[in-house]
Amino acid sequence: MSDSSHRHDAYAALRLPTFRRYFTGNALLILGFQMQKVAVGWEIYERTGSALHLGYVGLVQFLPVVALALIAGHITDSYNRKRVLMGSLALTALTTFGLAWNSASNGSVAVMYIFLLATGVARAFQNPSRAAFLPRIVPREIFPNAVSWNSSGFELASMIGPAIGGLLIGFFRSAMLVYLINGFAVLAFILLLARIPYANELQEKHPLTLRSVSVGFRYIAKTRVVLAAMTLDAFGVLLGGAVALMPIFAKDILQVGPRGLGWLMTAPAIGAFSMAMFQAHRRPVQKAGRRLLFAVAGFGLVTVLFGLSRSFWFSLLMLFFLGACDNISVVIRTSLIQLLTPDEMRGRVSSINGLFIGTSNELGAFESGMVAGLAGPVFSVVSGGVGTICVVLAVIWLWPELRRYGALGSSSA
Repeated sequence: MSDSSHRHDAYAALRLPTFRRYFTGNALLILGFQMQKVAVGWEIYERTGSALHLGYVGLVQFLPVVALALIAGHITDSYNRKRVLMGSLALTALTTFGLAWNSASNGSVAVMYIFLLATGVARAFQNPSRAAFLPRIVPREIFPNAVSWNSSGFELASMIGPAIGGLLIGFFRSAMLVYLINGFAVLAFILLLARIPYANELQEKHPLTLRSVSVGFRYIAKTRVVLAAMTLDAFGVLLGGAVALMPIFAKDILQVGPRGLGWLMTAPAIGAFSMAMFQAHRRPVQKAGRRLLFAVAGFGLVTVLFGLSRSFWFSLLMLFFLGACDNISVVIRTSLIQLLTPDEMRGRVSSINGLFIGTSNELGAFESGMVAGLAGPVFSVVSGGVGTICVVLAVIWLWPELRRYGALGSSSA
């Protein structure tokens, strides 16, 4: 076999016009969303002066995702996924322009919460339809490469979005322009999606029953590799909640103040973006299961080292590696779940996966804060890292199939 046959094309996914349109639109969506997060937080606190109201912002957007997860997955699998995605994005654009109107007219905070609730409803349908749409426009053999590039776009947008949002708010002393930019970014994604050829395979439409919406759960329960990957990531996120306690480490332990906090919060994103770019330029993973286990174990180890650190620079380095390990996990888990899941139930499985990870993020922040309140922030972070390593060992013991799983894109489960 010639050397050229082994040559990895790092830009294989980007050579596809369909993926380039999706990648560009998705990056614009994430960029606008990150800008809007800053704008919403700033405007809510500016108007109310209440930390409790900042908590409500996350709650009103998270509850619809939880409440509608199974229904959204069912609809994604029953109808044209491109139309479901475009419809959810259209609702997102309407809510964003609504926030801009409310900000310009100095409307009530209650109206802001209504628009944010509608944003959460849109996101409940947007997440599974986006996840199920991508494998239909990218060939199976280069899907992991597409996930790596998509992840790099996400991380880059997550790094620069808050900075742009903050600069615009600081310059104009208003959040309205940020909302408008986000609205037009969402519209741009809709227009790019409209130019992506998509042949929808008609699925048998089942009535919305408990049995039909629970198909995803039943598939995950019997597909041991998928169940192991989701369990590993969900518990890793749940226990490794160092980011939630970052203000305490910046102020009281590392004593670096607000500027240091900014760098501490940015370091994981820089690590994740760097790893995403590295993975995109590497050959496809041949021992995906083993690498996933090492990545999550590494996530736990650097969490422990961060918790024990008293050096600002060493802490930054550990957070960089934390982001890198997390990105390895995200790329492998996303590729593995999407490639192993039959197309007719990708929406429902993606919805459950998003629900698991989203819930773990929220509960992980709560768990870290609760343990920190009882035993201190250092114990909270270190014990969370140790717990993550213990979860890896438990997964190896309970699901040895994951450790033996080979190349991404293989059909064995």
